[in-house]
Amino acid sequence: QVQVVESGGGLVQPGGSLRLSCGASGSIFKVTAMGWYRQAPGKQRELVALDSNVDGTSYGDAVSGRFTISRDKAKNTVFLQMNSLKPDDTAAYYCYARIANRSWKYNDYWGQGTQVTVSA
Repeated sequence: QVQVVESGGGLVQPGGSLRLSCGASGSIFKVTAMGWYRQAPGKQRELVALDSNVDGTSYGDAVSGRFTISRDKAKNTVFLQMNSLKPDDTAAYYCYARIANRSWKYNDYWGQGTQVTVSA
C-alpha cells in the first residue's frame, strides 16, 4: 500500500503566492518521479511540474517562470512554490508519484487533490 497526500491549497488573491506540499509513504522501494498536475472544471488534467530521476525537471508552459518544484528524495516529499498567481491557475492540484516496488515494477500514484483558488 502506498499513500500520496498533498496539502497547502487555499484561496489567494491575484499576484499572491502559495506553497503546496506532498508526501509519499507506505510500501515504497524507489520513487523515480514526483510532481504536480492540475485540473480545472471542464478541462483536461495538465502537467504543472515534474521532477524525474532520469529526465530532470520540467514545467507546463502556463506556469514556467512562476512556479518552482523542489523535492526531498530522502523523505519522498515534493513541494510546489507558486508565485505571481493568476485566476487561470484556479484548479484542483494533484500530487503524482511514480514508484517502483522491489521487483522493479512501476506504478503511478495520485493524491486526493487540493484546491487552489485565485480570486480577488
